[in-house]
Order: sequence, then structure tokens, then C-alpha cells
Amino acid sequence: MAITGSGSLAISLCVFVISAAFLPKGAAETVTVEGQNLATDNISVIEGEMATISCRVKNNDDSVIQLLNPNRQTIYFKDVRPLKDSRFQLVNFTDNELRVSLSNVSLSDEGRYVCQLYTDPPQEAYADITVLVPPGSPIIESREEVVSEGNETELTCTAIGSKPAASIRWMKGEEELTGDAAVEETYDRMFTVTSRVRFSVTKEDDGVPVDCIIDHPAAKDLLAQRHLEVLYKPEVKIVVTYPEGLTREGDNLDLTCIAEGKPHPHQINWLRVDEEVPPHAVVTGSDLYIENLNKSYNGTYRCVASNAVGEAYDDYILYVYDAPTPSPTPTTNPANTQDSRAGEGAPQKIDHAVIGGVVAVVMFAILCALIVLGRYFARHKGTYFTHEAKGADDAADADTAIINAEGGHNNTDEKKEYYI
Repeated sequence: MAITGSGSLAISLCVFVISAAFLPKGAAETVTVEGQNLATDNISVIEGEMATISCRVKNNDDSVIQLLNPNRQTIYFKDVRPLKDSRFQLVNFTDNELRVSLSNVSLSDEGRYVCQLYTDPPQEAYADITVLVPPGSPIIESREEVVSEGNETELTCTAIGSKPAASIRWMKGEEELTGDAAVEETYDRMFTVTSRVRFSVTKEDDGVPVDCIIDHPAAKDLLAQRHLEVLYKPEVKIVVTYPEGLTREGDNLDLTCIAEGKPHPHQINWLRVDEEVPPHAVVTGSDLYIENLNKSYNGTYRCVASNAVGEAYDDYILYVYDAPTPSPTPTTNPANTQDSRAGEGAPQKIDHAVIGGVVAVVMFAILCALIVLGRYFARHKGTYFTHEAKGADDAADADTAIINAEGGHNNTDEKKEYYI
């Protein structure tokens, strides 16, 4: 009886399944039998994407390669697909490789796939498919919408429905914070992660972003952000609008109080420490104006600003100096005047031109003196010749020179003197 091609394939499959039933369940990915190597790779794939399974044979002797799913159902026998799942598609088939793609991967596709080489005995290699599920958009919440400086705040960040469990990091501006994380396993090996962070705030934290950053192999650049809103008491500073220099009797004084806070200060008050404010002082909002100052107004003036968080102040110490007295117009040295603010005479101005002239005259006088002395000594220097040693110049030796010289003393009439 003739056997059709489909009947032959069915018989081969039955024989292979019966033979495989007696195989030991090993976990090795590469098996070597009689010089043949069967190998495959583990795969991690994001849910909804495509996975590719490759069964590779080295030194194949025309043995049949097939691929089984985790339920040990045949996906491909050689280049034939018995399994009715169109998501599996043949990518490549040769004597040395069977490569199959699986599109639109879901969690139900996760498991161990088997590459079988139809030898005697059959060989197996295993490819584990791991399906990654990214978490949804993180949710960040704060225990309170606004917080006052010096108090503690708490933020919570949640990453829902991921596989594997995500990790959460916290950043406050450029500063990394440490949070407390809790992992909850939900259905179908999915995880929900919640992280909480607590810290005290200052006024410098107002407007600073706090980031909840999600780390997961299936997701990148996943974060949630929240800006801190911090309330703080006012910062107060007194600015002297007038006068620019010292305050003197008869002058006017104008002070401005600058106060900033969150919320904005709702009240600004002026007072005089330990005394009453002068009766004719005028307070207009944040300005204090006092005219016609006198020394009785000396003291400490304070600006106090307050808001819902607290109050703060700044002090200005007023000291009234004597009124300036008119001085006569200078006739000789107008630069030599008194500094009214320092209370000391200003240093005298030095005339460098006069000093330079004196030095030049002195140097010229010294130079002239040197020239005169030089000419004097040049005119009076000379050489004197006498006839006392006239014979000494022509003497043959020293003894003769002495005798000739001594003899010259007797000729006193011929002695002459020359002056040059």
C-alpha cells in the first residue's frame, strides 16, 4: 500500500514524540552528541513586540530540526507549521538553522521553548522567553499642597502594573533623596511599587522640582514631577532713601522698608525701640519720613513685617550730627579742607613740580662745581726738571750716575728751573 507524503509526516512525528518521551529533562542550552551541536538563546521581549527563536545545528548530518512550544506542541517541523497560530512565521530554514518569529508577544507566550534535533537519541536545547511589561505612567502625590518652612512634607510615587517590579528613585533639584519602597504582586505575575519620601523644607525649596524616576528594563525616561510650594516668613531690609551721607541737624530723613515673603506680608509697622516715634514723623505704607532732624531723634528705628507664617524686622540706628558750619573761602590752599564726615583734616597736597625744580637746581650746581675743579687741577699740574741729576741720564751704571749727580751740586751757577 502506498504511503502519502502527509501520512509519512504523521508517522515521523509520532515516532519522534514517542522517542522524546523517554528523554531526560535537562536544562542545558547546548547539547553535543557525536560531533553535532544544537544551540539556541534565551530571549527577553517587551509585551506587544516581536521575538525570534533560532535553533542552530553545527555539523548536521541531515537530521530533522523542529521547534516546540512550552506545552511541547510542535510549532515547526522542518519548514512546516503544524500549529495553527499565524503569529509564528518562518524566517529561515536550512540544514543548520531553523529560525522562527513570534509577533505581538503576550504574557501567555512566556515560557520554555524546545529546539529538537531528530537524531538517535534525539537532542534538545531550550530557549526561555521572558516577557517584559513596562509600568504605566507614575503617579506622584503630596500629603499637603503647601508646607511652611521648617516643617516636614511627604511625597508618594506609585508605578502600577509592571513585570518585573520597577525601581523608584527620587531627586529634589540636583539632590538625590532616599525613599522607602513597597512591592505588591498582583495578578499574572505583575507588580505594583510604591515609594515614599520625607524631608524638611526651607524657603530655598520653594519652586524646586521633585522628580519620581522609574527604572525598568522595558521603559526609558519615565518620571513624574511635582514642584514644592513653601510658605516662609518675611525678609526685611531698611533702605535709606535720603540723605545719601551723614544725617545732620536740620536735614530730612526718608527710610523705606522692603519686605518679601510668601505669602506677601500683609502688615508693615514702624516703631522706635524703647521710645516713641517723633510726633511729626509721617508713615506712608512702608516709608518713614522725618523732617527737620535734631539730636533728640537719635535712637533705633525698627520696621516689622508679618504674614501668616510669622514676622521679621530690620533696625536702623539714627545718629544726628551737628549742622555743618560755613567756612571762609580759602586763599592759599583750597585743597587743605576738613572732611565733615570723618572729622579730620584732609592731607595737604604735595607740589611735585616744586620738588623736581629744587632737585634739578642742586644737580646743576654740583655739575658746575665738578667742571670748575677739573679745569683748575688741569691747569696746575706739571713736570719739574733740574740740573742736579744731569749726568745721571748719560751714566753707564748706577755708581757712575750717583757720582755724576753728586758732581752736579758744585755747579750752582748753571742750575736752572723749568716750569711747564
